[in-house]
Amino acid sequence: MKNPSIGGVRRGAGTILVFLAGLVLIGSATAKLAQVPVVVSQMDALGFAGNKLMIIAALEILSAVLFLVPRTRPFGVLMVSAYMGGAISAHMGHNEPVYQPAIILVLAWLGARLRHPEYFSAFNRNTSGASQLKSSEPARA
Repeated sequence: MKNPSIGGVRRGAGTILVFLAGLVLIGSATAKLAQVPVVVSQMDALGFAGNKLMIIAALEILSAVLFLVPRTRPFGVLMVSAYMGGAISAHMGHNEPVYQPAIILVLAWLGARLRHPEYFSAFNRNTSGASQLKSSEPARA
């Protein structure tokens, strides 16, 4: 789905950010599935050990794949947002820095915004709630 209203540089930057965020998520999930000792100990400290770790890894891969496939990207943005929001919450709950999941979340949203501005068209509408007078209605004093 091409959007002719966005420029090539913007489209390219968005594509790069989308794939960067997706690859980071897949790499993180792969480290969890491969049981990399550092990752396992970090996740254990957050309360995600054993089967919980595998579920987290599966959700991370699912989110990344949905985000990387253009047809499912709108749902993928939501899934990545939910997943990274949970990661931020888990880190905050254990007094750990939240910059890593926050950066990935920002990359995902920025990439999606640059690549697919139509996903965010609701933010461009007038949502003030004030009704506008139609030109055929007389103005009241």
